[in-house]
Amino acid sequence: MSEQRPWLAHYPAGVPAQIDMDEFAAITDVFDAALLKYRDKPAFTNMGKTISYADLDRLSRDFAGYLLGELKLKKGDRVAIMMPNCLQYPVAVFGVLRAGLTVVNTNPMYTARELKHQLIDSGATVLVVLDNFGPVAQEVLAQVPGVRAVTTGLGDMLGFPKSLIVNFVLKHVKKMVPDYDIPGAVRFRDTLTLGRMHQLPVVRNAAEDLAFLQYTGGTTGVSKGAMLTHRNLVANMQQAASWVGTNIRLGDELIVTALPLYHIFALTANCLTFMKFGAHNHLITNPRDMPGFVKELKSIPFTAITGVNTLFNGLLNTPGFADIDFSRLHLTLGGGMAVQRAVADKWKQVTGVTLAEAYGLTETSPAVCINPLDLREYNGSIGLPVPSTDVCIKDDDGNMLPTGEIGELCVKGPQVMKGYWQRPEETAKVIDADGWLHTGDVARMDEQGYFYIVDRKKDMILVSGFNVYPNEVEDVIAMMPGVLEVAAIGVPDDKSGEAVKVFVVKKDPALTADAIKAFCRDQLTGYKQPKFVEFRDELPKSNVGKILRKELRSPTPG
Repeated sequence: MSEQRPWLAHYPAGVPAQIDMDEFAAITDVFDAALLKYRDKPAFTNMGKTISYADLDRLSRDFAGYLLGELKLKKGDRVAIMMPNCLQYPVAVFGVLRAGLTVVNTNPMYTARELKHQLIDSGATVLVVLDNFGPVAQEVLAQVPGVRAVTTGLGDMLGFPKSLIVNFVLKHVKKMVPDYDIPGAVRFRDTLTLGRMHQLPVVRNAAEDLAFLQYTGGTTGVSKGAMLTHRNLVANMQQAASWVGTNIRLGDELIVTALPLYHIFALTANCLTFMKFGAHNHLITNPRDMPGFVKELKSIPFTAITGVNTLFNGLLNTPGFADIDFSRLHLTLGGGMAVQRAVADKWKQVTGVTLAEAYGLTETSPAVCINPLDLREYNGSIGLPVPSTDVCIKDDDGNMLPTGEIGELCVKGPQVMKGYWQRPEETAKVIDADGWLHTGDVARMDEQGYFYIVDRKKDMILVSGFNVYPNEVEDVIAMMPGVLEVAAIGVPDDKSGEAVKVFVVKKDPALTADAIKAFCRDQLTGYKQPKFVEFRDELPKSNVGKILRKELRSPTPG
């Protein structure tokens, strides 16, 4: 057994090989247990307003009452939620789950085309949307009949008079809320008043009921809904909790949630796992405003923070960040994209806390591997498989490869999705006959069971028959003091088939392409060195700050 799972011998003290799958059947059971234990503790804070676990209980119950009592939704119906991090988000999500319904998380930055696809594909019958994104919703709902709208302003949950002030400033001063008109839309606050008048029936969620339809895969064509059951998410929450729980202070954690909760990483790690600990989630609505984010951090005695490499890099390069009091911080978790050594080293130097890299996918709810939290320093790996999880490396023919060999990382465990919503042929492409999920990531495992991502299969660059992994090139260039951000791609080349091209955002205005090439000559073998260097003011990024190499590969319009 241990020969096949060498990682078990290197688990941190107190972490079990298997999780208890019987403790909770559904997310709502975890929620109920947290309410019993932490009722009077703060649950979520946003824009200076805090709601307790008791408040979350009452408000989510009211929203569930509206969905079942007023809208007469039936078990399994889908409700789309299109909001950034704000207090309405957890209220809506727990309301939907308590009503026995399925959450369809929707990126607020979606274009009309993307939103229309998701609403039609999921069959959602309700859309909860923030006013800022009203015009897109208005356009789409006119084309998709049968979807009822619930609208809300960012300040709506902040209490009088702050709610009025915030909504006024956003609309009339900052001009962030355009005019729109959705016929028949109901305000979120009104749904709570209406829902309060209905007795909430006893709703039992079964382990195999769908909790979330989490859309993914826009990079490989049409976006697909990963079917995540209550069992999938409870399993992943138990896996993550057993991993980080050894140094958690129950009822006393304050976690900074800057990644959007509609993204699977923050949803499972911050919202669900930390709910089990009775933690206080501090929601950051706009982390792209780095000076504002740093100012907010200065006033929060936070103990944990999750993020992606670009977020940590942005904080480290924002004046005032180094002056924050990090004395209570004991957990920093990076995921969503590769953490660069230069960023991890600087994070440790500034905060005194190791930036532990984790790895996961939407299809795995998301955690697959996490580094031990007692690591002395960044080790370049994605960590060890979490409890009750098998990971292996396979070649293109589906054969398992031995230690040290490079191939596709494959995963098996209770957190692996049920499949893609109404797309059995797409499901069959990624989950093989033996139940292994093929991730599309190229990786290797060392003797101790640590896994190392080499790259995305489709991002690999082929130079004269040699594989070049963009991550490696990016890691090297990121070590240069004059570089703020970097991305590497392959471009067609007459001689070598493909050549390496890098896009760089400068920290030092004097940085030159020749200096970058000279640095790479010392660090990289010939075929890995960039042939082309292009400077940009910024790099294209996804909603969570992941650098989008595919957009760099597309020709620039005009």
